[in-house]
Amino acid sequence: MDPDSDKHLQEPVLTVARQDFNALRKEWTVDEALQAIRRQVVAEEIVYFYVIDESGQLLGVVPARRLLTAAPETRLAEIMIEKVVTIPNTATVFEACEFFVLYRFLALPVVDAEQRMVGVVNVGVFAREVFDIAEREQTDEVFESLGFRVSQVREASPMKAFRFRFPWLLASIGGGVLCALLVGAFELTLAKSIVLAFFLALVLGLGESVSIQSMTLTIQTLRFTKPGLKWYVASFLREAKTALLLGLACGLVVGIIVWLWRGAGMPAIVIGASILLSLCSACLLGLTVPSLLHALKLDPKIAAGPVTLALSDICTIVLYFTLAEVLL
Repeated sequence: MDPDSDKHLQEPVLTVARQDFNALRKEWTVDEALQAIRRQVVAEEIVYFYVIDESGQLLGVVPARRLLTAAPETRLAEIMIEKVVTIPNTATVFEACEFFVLYRFLALPVVDAEQRMVGVVNVGVFAREVFDIAEREQTDEVFESLGFRVSQVREASPMKAFRFRFPWLLASIGGGVLCALLVGAFELTLAKSIVLAFFLALVLGLGESVSIQSMTLTIQTLRFTKPGLKWYVASFLREAKTALLLGLACGLVVGIIVWLWRGAGMPAIVIGASILLSLCSACLLGLTVPSLLHALKLDPKIAAGPVTLALSDICTIVLYFTLAEVLL
C-alpha cells in the first residue's frame, strides 16, 4: 500500500470503533437480556452481543441468532461463546482489516491490555478500505512491478518523477549490460550454433514471464501472511514442483519446434533443457526476492520487479550458454 495515500490505515483502530455496543451480563437470562437491549440505544447493525463483568472485562459473545432462538429462562452463561477473537486497542486500522481477512467475522470487539472491552469494529470498515484500495491498485499494481507508484508521479513535477523512476531503470540498465557482457563471454559458443541466437529472446521472455508470475503470487500472499522459515520451505517446495512442470512443458514444446525447423537434435536438446532450468530458477527467484525484501522490511511491491527481472535474465543467460558450451 502507498504510505502517503493510505496514512489513515496506520491510525489507531479506536478512531473507527463504535462505543455504542450492547453489553450484557452472564448471569442474566435471555429474557432479562432482551429487556435490557430494548432499553439501550441499539446500533444500526447488531450481529453480536458481548458479555462483560462488573469491571468491563470481556467474558464472551452471544450471536444475535442464538439469543433470539434460546428459551427465555436460559442464562447467557450457557449460550455465550467464551473464546472470543479480539482486536487490541493498540492495533491500527490496517491490522484490524487483517483480522477480518483472517477470521471473517461481521464485527470484532476491541479490548485493552486487561481485556476490558472499549469498542466494536464493524466489517463495514474493512469493506470500505478494500474497495478504496482496490480502486487505486488497479492502476498502481501495473506500475509497481516496474519500480514506482502512480500516486508518486501522478501530479509530480518532471524532476520529481525522474527521481522516482530513474533509479529503477538503472537496475534494468545494469542487468541488461551484465547480460550483454555475459553473451559476449560466450561468443565462441554462439558461433558454433547460430540457432542459439534465434531462440535467445524466447528463452529470456519465458524466464521473465514466469518470474513475474511467481513474484506476483508471492507478493499477494505476503499481504496476509507472516512469513517464516516453515512458510518459505513449504512455498519453495510448491514453487519447485510448479517450475518443474512449466519447464518440462515449455522446454519440450520449444525443443520439438527447434528440431522440426532446423533438424538439429543437439541444439534442440540444449534449448529445451535450458528452458527447463531457467524456468525453475525464475520461479524460485520470484518467490525468494520479494520474501527477502519483506524480511528486510523493504517494500517488495516496489523493488521486487526490477530486481527479479534482472536476476532472472542473468541466470537464464548463464544457464543457456553454459549448457550449450558443455553439450555442443
